[in-house]
Amino acid sequence: MTTPWEDWNHILKIDPDKELPEDVTYGDLCSTGTDAIEVGGTMGITRENMRAVIDACAEHDVALYLEPSSPDVVLDDDVIDGYLVPTVLNAGSPFWITEAHKEWIRLEGDLDWERTTTEAYIVLNPEADVATLTEANCDLGADDVAAYATVAERMFGQEIVYVEYSGMLGDEGVVEAAANATDEATVFYGGGIHDYDSAYSMAQYADVIVVGDLAHDEGIQAVRETVDAANDA
Repeated sequence: MTTPWEDWNHILKIDPDKELPEDVTYGDLCSTGTDAIEVGGTMGITRENMRAVIDACAEHDVALYLEPSSPDVVLDDDVIDGYLVPTVLNAGSPFWITEAHKEWIRLEGDLDWERTTTEAYIVLNPEADVATLTEANCDLGADDVAAYATVAERMFGQEIVYVEYSGMLGDEGVVEAAANATDEATVFYGGGIHDYDSAYSMAQYADVIVVGDLAHDEGIQAVRETVDAANDA
């Protein structure tokens, strides 16, 4: 079975809890050439701010995905192409591996499984909000990450392995190890991408690079440069 992200190089992640630069609109972000918009964040996410971003991006011709941080911010809307649901493999708390997901199903019943895919996160920046929230063990070497990637693909059948360095640029060798450990899964990389060169360096190993803070901090041209780099790698 083919998946949309098999043909992607670049995702722009928009955090509903963060402001855009004054001269930037959501329409501008949707027109950067990114393959998909992913709406989500770790802290301060509500149904209201999630809805505002989804509605603004839905007017534009770009794949639109929701990445919920918890079940209570999930929106059921046909304009959303799919739901990318994190499961943090190296979380210290089982809540972020399976418990949050169990509660979602318990409370909501039968989900829209045709549009729901889990992302096997490996969180690697101990200073990131996601690491604090999930109590992630970030003291991992390349061999540990490769092993997690293999577990994700071979044991759990995950379609996406997400190497997450949120807030800092990661180790190319670690990303390469994850890529080498997988055959079928698509490797996402996110964290610290701030220009063409950093995007290109990670896109050499990851199948898809994820750019987030750059849109909120720098604006359109900076995002476009990372799109170019992802397509050039």
